[in-house]
This record gives sequence, structure tokens and C-alpha cells, in this order.
Amino acid sequence: MAEKKTFEMEYSKVDTERMRLNVGPQHPSTHGVLRLEVELDGEIVTEVVPHMGYLHRCFEKHCEAMTYPQCIPYIDRLDYISSMNNEWPYVMGVEKLMGIEVPERVEYIRVIMAELNRIANHQIAVATFGLDAGAFTPFLYYFRDREEILAILEKASGGRLLYNYFWVGGLAADVHPTFKQECLDVIKHIRATNAEVTNLLIYNKIFIDRTANVGILPADVAINFGCSGPVLRGSGFPLDLRRAEPYSIYDRFDFNVVVGKGEVGTLGDCWDRNIVRMGEMEESCKIIEQAIAQMPDTGDVQEKLPKKIRIPKSEILSRAESPKGDLGFYIVGNGTDKPERLRCRATSFINLSVLPEISKGYMIADLILILGSIDIVLGEVDR
Repeated sequence: MAEKKTFEMEYSKVDTERMRLNVGPQHPSTHGVLRLEVELDGEIVTEVVPHMGYLHRCFEKHCEAMTYPQCIPYIDRLDYISSMNNEWPYVMGVEKLMGIEVPERVEYIRVIMAELNRIANHQIAVATFGLDAGAFTPFLYYFRDREEILAILEKASGGRLLYNYFWVGGLAADVHPTFKQECLDVIKHIRATNAEVTNLLIYNKIFIDRTANVGILPADVAINFGCSGPVLRGSGFPLDLRRAEPYSIYDRFDFNVVVGKGEVGTLGDCWDRNIVRMGEMEESCKIIEQAIAQMPDTGDVQEKLPKKIRIPKSEILSRAESPKGDLGFYIVGNGTDKPERLRCRATSFINLSVLPEISKGYMIADLILILGSIDIVLGEVDR
């Protein structure tokens, strides 16, 4: 006769040291409406399951009902911290399918706007990462400087966050007369603040102790997960589409691809991903200075704008180096003024997928820093 199972016998098989905890979706350190289902063994993370979809807007399917120009405002709302960079690979893809070559002045303005937006993105990334570690002052410094960048972008486009500025064949409007000088002025402020934050935060012993040797991501693991941008370069792998597959006029500029070096800890840790963003801000300043010096003073930024956009049956994958990494749009034309299919390779979504891999074995307080070091935006993750 089979032995009767008692409650006590079944309970004895349960691992009572482990518990499951929900972090988010409404939590200040999840950087958006992300829910992390965390399994803990005491304070140690044994498993992380990201739950997404709280911000889903059916972006890709919605674009099939929009004309090609009408898609651009929706693309702005993906990574709403870096809208200029969102628009660029999309309009480049449509331009290639239509055989349009935009004027040189347009290319230079696009580069300057994208690099300004890259700096603004990294300012938020470093500032909020410092906030996750308990440092509040750098957050105030960077948001002060970011306002100057947003003022330049607003003068050109009319928007502070969502721009609809890169149009197929050109730009929505020309830049204002004081544009060049304002860019040079803001670069001075950026460099001064970066130097101050470097001393105040980056090489602060407490900050190093909190971020070094935490969330270590080896280069081979990053490649296997499809990571890109500072997340990949923080692991020492120097892949930057602006250098590896130059688009627009990036081959005319002298700049370095910043990578992590394991300077204060293990290569590929949270500190390395953070220092890459600090270095990239300086490289963006270099690119902007060179672009301003080379940019033609005259030229019509709407010269190549087509009155009607129709794409023949064709397809393209257009990619660009956004602040968060490799951002791509797969566009399928069907001979009408609307895309047959529009698919986004969302950088934040792919980078986020590596979170469970690099979080196991660390403390739950470290999990918040590891997530912050990836620099995600949920508008792009969920789409």
C-alpha cells in the first residue's frame, strides 16, 4: 500500500530560502513601465524574468495605414529621448528606395542634430545611473546642460522632445542664423560639466565600489545576444556603425570608437558601460565641431523633397548608430504611398534581453544598477 503523503512531507521539499519579488512596473528605478520578476535567495538574485508590453502601441502595424511621411511622428515616439536619431535610419531607407540623394548641407545638419541628441541621451543615461547609485548632484548638472541642447533642437524643429525634423529628401526647416555659434557654445558647457562630473562621480570611490565588477558582460556573450551600442562597446568590442559601415558623411570626420578597458574592475562591468557614454559625449563634440567647420553656408534643405512619395515593390534594411546602439528599419514597398510592412530592430529591446544573463549571482541592490547601465527606453522596447 502506497504511503500517504502528508502536508509536512510535501512542505519539507520546498526551498524555503527563496522568494519571488516583483520590481515594477511602477517603480522609479525600472526606467519606465517594466516589471522584473526576481527570484531571490536571501539578498542574492538567482533569476530575473523581464515582463514587457505595458506601453505597447502596435507601432509597426499602425504604420501600414500611414503614408511614408506620416510614419515619422510615430517613429519619434519610440526612443523619445533620441528622436532625431530614430528618424534618420527610416528616412535614409526611404530615400535609398526612391533613389534620392540629399544636398550636402542637409547631411551636415543631420549629423550635428543627431550628435547633439546623442549627447542629450548620454547625459540622461549617466545622470539617472548616478541617481540609481545614490548621487543626486550630477543629475542636476546634466539636466541643466541638456536644456541648452533642447533649446537648439526646439529652435530648428519647434519641438522639445518629438521633432519630426528629418524628412524624406531633406529637413522640415533650415537652421536659425545663430545655429553654429550656439552649438559651439553648448559644447564648451558640455565639456566643462563632463570634467566636473568625472571628478565628482565617475572616479568617486563610493561610485566605483558600487559599479565596478558588477553586471559583468563578456564580449562573446554580448555578441551572442545581439547587443550593440555602449552595452557592447563597454565589453571592449569596438563596433560602431558610424565607423564600421559609414553612412551619410561620417567617413569625413575624425573620431574615436570608445570602448571599455576594465580600468577599475572587470572588463564589461557597469562602470565600463558608463565610462563609454562619458567618452562618447566628447567624441560627439569633436564631430559637431568638424561638421560646423565643413558645413556649406548656403543651400536649400527642402530641394529634394518629393511632392508624392511612392515606393515601387522593393525592400530595404536601413541601419544607423543610435545613442543606444544599432537601430534599424526594415521597409517593404508595394508601389503605393504606404509601406506594405515596416519592422523596427529596436536596440533597447535586444539589449534588455541580456539582463537575466548578467544579473544572476549579484545582490538585489546591484540589479537596479545593472538595469540602469543598459540604458533602455520602454517606448522602444514595447513599440
